[in-house]
Amino acid sequence: MLRRSSELAHKQNPAEPILITQHNMNQRSADRVHGDRMDIDQAVETFDDQPPAAKRPKLQLVSPDASENVPVCQKNPGFMLQEAHPRQLDQNKKMVPDQEVDVGLDIRHPQVTLVSCHGSDEKIGAAQNTVIPGALNKIHCHVQQETVVADKESVTAVDVKKKTGSVDVTISKTGKPKVKGVSLMELFTPEQIHEHINGLRQWIGQSKAKAEKNQVIGYSESESLCQLCKVENLTFEPQPIYCSPCGARIKRNASYYTGSTAMGRLFFCISCYNASLGNTIEVELIKLSKADLEKKRNSDEPEEGWVQCDKCECWQHQICALFNARRNDVEEAEYTCFKCYIEEFKRGLRMPLPESVVRGAKDLPRTLLSDHIEERLFKRLREERQERANKLKTSLDEVPGADGLVVRVVSSVDKKLEVKPRFFKILQEDNYPAEFPYKSKAILLFQKIEGVEVCLFGMYVQEYGAECKFPNQRRVYLSYLDSVKYFRPDIETVSGQALRTYVYHEILIGYLEYCKQRGFTSCYIWACPPVKGEDYILYCHPEIQKTPKYLSMLQKAIKENIVVELTNLYDQFFVTAKECKIKVSAARLPYFDGDYWPGAAEDIINQLQLEGDGKLLKKGRVNKIITKRALKAAGHTDLSGHASKEAMLMQKLGEIICPIKDDLIMVHLQYSCSHCCTFMVSGRRWVCNERKSFYICDRCYNAEQRLEEKERHPSNSKCLHILHPVEIVGVSEDTKDRDIILENEIFDTRQAFLSFCQGYHYQYDTLRRAKHSTMMMLYHLHNPTGPAFVATCNVCNCDIENGQVWYCKDCPDFDMCASCYQKHGGANHHHKLTNHPSCAECNVQNKGAWQKHVQQVRVWLELALHASSCHVRNCQYRNCRKLKGLFHHGAQCKIRLTKGCKQCARMWYIIRLHSQSCRQSDCAVPRCRDFKSFERKQNQLSESRRMASVNERVRQRVAEVTRHE
Repeated sequence: MLRRSSELAHKQNPAEPILITQHNMNQRSADRVHGDRMDIDQAVETFDDQPPAAKRPKLQLVSPDASENVPVCQKNPGFMLQEAHPRQLDQNKKMVPDQEVDVGLDIRHPQVTLVSCHGSDEKIGAAQNTVIPGALNKIHCHVQQETVVADKESVTAVDVKKKTGSVDVTISKTGKPKVKGVSLMELFTPEQIHEHINGLRQWIGQSKAKAEKNQVIGYSESESLCQLCKVENLTFEPQPIYCSPCGARIKRNASYYTGSTAMGRLFFCISCYNASLGNTIEVELIKLSKADLEKKRNSDEPEEGWVQCDKCECWQHQICALFNARRNDVEEAEYTCFKCYIEEFKRGLRMPLPESVVRGAKDLPRTLLSDHIEERLFKRLREERQERANKLKTSLDEVPGADGLVVRVVSSVDKKLEVKPRFFKILQEDNYPAEFPYKSKAILLFQKIEGVEVCLFGMYVQEYGAECKFPNQRRVYLSYLDSVKYFRPDIETVSGQALRTYVYHEILIGYLEYCKQRGFTSCYIWACPPVKGEDYILYCHPEIQKTPKYLSMLQKAIKENIVVELTNLYDQFFVTAKECKIKVSAARLPYFDGDYWPGAAEDIINQLQLEGDGKLLKKGRVNKIITKRALKAAGHTDLSGHASKEAMLMQKLGEIICPIKDDLIMVHLQYSCSHCCTFMVSGRRWVCNERKSFYICDRCYNAEQRLEEKERHPSNSKCLHILHPVEIVGVSEDTKDRDIILENEIFDTRQAFLSFCQGYHYQYDTLRRAKHSTMMMLYHLHNPTGPAFVATCNVCNCDIENGQVWYCKDCPDFDMCASCYQKHGGANHHHKLTNHPSCAECNVQNKGAWQKHVQQVRVWLELALHASSCHVRNCQYRNCRKLKGLFHHGAQCKIRLTKGCKQCARMWYIIRLHSQSCRQSDCAVPRCRDFKSFERKQNQLSESRRMASVNERVRQRVAEVTRHE
């Protein structure tokens, strides 16, 4: 087998021929091990029989300053090696290093040429065992892919078909398996291909200046350009890095330290690193030795990957080609460029594949919620289209409409929200709940644009049902909402509203309508746009993005009687209405996960504890002191103990919220009592004939009747208003969700999905990238058991990049990276290791080997729960004593995970998996609470960045008011 390292590539003598014998290649073909992805090994490798490492579609690319030119072997009667992209052979341009791929070898008459493929998600695959008549077996190459392209006339076609699941694999003339759907363009007609290319060259999403610049480059006929978009090198947005202790974003070109722990990879800015005295640094009970940390510079500029046509050898960006490297996981599938595809189509040698080959958004599970939103949306769009046709006095068919829309719920899981400790301590005497159960849901909108489905809109919601305790009972929190401006057609409705905005508003109204039908009483919306450089759900927005507006949407919902009243958090809970008979209290505030005020309240309470009752100091300046006398003047009577702290908390919190109260929207889906502010879901409501906005519940009406006439509604008025009853009907007794549970680790939280997109460079800043990102998102949604997040190698304790993992079918806690597998060949583990399944086997493997692997993980998680609470010395539960011994070892081990202890790595892996699914606040599994505490800390740091943008807006608005005064 031929394997060459990057060091050997630099030392290669250009004039020296490379000799490869048929015997060596056939021998290597028999012994090779299929791989998924692989890491670079800088050591010089030889032509030995060491098994190759798995390949890696996802790469860590170096910056332009770090790249070097690699010498190239000149032509000779045998072979020519190209160490870089073909267009780089005669130019001093940067190459794309740090990648390992395979070599395909075949006989070419009269001469053989080797070419290479580069990219972060490049078309790669392991060698195949199929022997093609007249051709040599394929061999692997470490560092780059060197494909020996065979002359079409010199290869005997082999008509071999392997039926694996629902994926057909055909061996082509070039000797490569033709995996169907490796590129979405295989589903296109020639007309759709030309439409896709025209869309690429418009650079939708970029500013006008950048788009025109790229279009000017496209007029060039240089061979170094992508054949599709007509631009050469394109770089991704650098992945944001945040300091683990302080949460600050590490600036570009700034130095930082990083290290891997049982909790995951941690990052430290220079300030936090220097502030930690001694030889260790601590984050949330995690201690790291500074000697184990690696110093790096945040200067990476990852480039987009390339893919080469196996027929004409032209090069295209993988994103432009809609190439899915995950479907080419192991096998080196044949890729055909658009020119060769159209030529074969004209000659009758190829037809577009059916859409069923690549599962899309419509194939995702449907739910009652998604069906309700879709039904409403399509009905409203038909009505809107008819209105435009009537205005133009033309037929409906001649008016453009929004087509190809799909709404799906991609995550629906039960969660628990724990109340922050300082706030809970103040209210625990009032029997305030320590936690609130809720259901988290993620809802997405897709539209097929130029033949490709694009995710345009997403939102995360929290549903607190009837079983939840007050004050969260029957409430909904619209926690995050995000969209990108690619909707088609880009036209306006009859009212002048953009059709895109019309669709997004109908989705929101449809969701509110669904919640009202289920019996929810109110919805809370925190309308806070992200600060520049930050994202909520979709990673990296286009430069032409605009901030969404909610008021017009809610006014429309009021006209449809879906919303009965519109207010805000401040007016609802911090201001006492004229006839409201309930006091201002923090216990009435709805408490949501990730909301603004709980974090602000925790900070205020901390300041009160540090500075004393009401004495707040800030940078040596005395702020306005909130005294008990001032609180009494504001209407607070009970100022003893925790009541005093609660009153001061509400006073200060109200001062903070008041300037931004319009951003904290309260939507009433049911009527609330004007006296006790309780939402009325049964019985009768008593409505005033004179003031239609006044209505009280049965309980308050009975209390009203016991009062003297002068004290009744309206108070302090000479005339008496008559109240008449209205029966409350149509409100469900419970809010039980009859939809299925949809668990998906990618969409479990908005931060999980955002991190997932950042790690894979799934960006939405241009339409071309949004197409590819959505294609890959849908692939992962349809393959939920495939590898998605970074695991940790049990040998070197380093993070394993996606797809590079070798796992053990017998030990669910063992994973090995490709680099360690390359060095040790699996000798560090006593069982056989298997890498991830090929694309041709994905449908079978995901339900077979991977489902078995998942089942084994579940068995270990059940065992962890049992072993942590088992006190039987000779317990007969399978592996109970073994796991208890593992826990005991973790408590006594001196080597620890960071020094390479395999048993510690095994233990931490099991605990980490358990903590991700654990919902118990008092879990007995060792360190489970530490893992969850660390996860909460990271989420708090993420939310603090959102709060920082709010605080900035508060300062700006206060400054504006001061100037006007």
